Amino acid sequence: MAGYRKLNRSSSHRKAMLRNLVSSLFKAEGGRIVTTETKGKEVQSLADKMITLAKRGDLHARRQALAFITEEEVVNKLFNDIAPRYTDRKGGYTRLIKMGPRRGDAAEQVIIELV
Repeated sequence: MAGYRKLNRSSSHRKAMLRNLVSSLFKAEGGRIVTTETKGKEVQSLADKMITLAKRGDLHARRQALAFITEEEVVNKLFNDIAPRYTDRKGGYTRLIKMGPRRGDAAEQVIIELV
């Protein structure tokens, strides 16, 4: 059994989609986005890893974050604005709030937000 969800996509599509969702989460005003439950669970783990990198704050951590996120202004916001809020927190930087099924296909929707 894999240690991640495949989300019925090719590996390149999955990687690009998750990168975009994590970037959108950090870019969003208020730090919250709406997505499906399974995507939200994957994004939650990746976003927590990015915040942990940003808390380290050194050049290598910044380059590792840039290798995943690729948008420099989002990485700057992550390192300068988001990470300092969590200096005294050991983990659990994001939360999932269930919203119920989506109207079109009844997929479970969640709000993922920064705590």
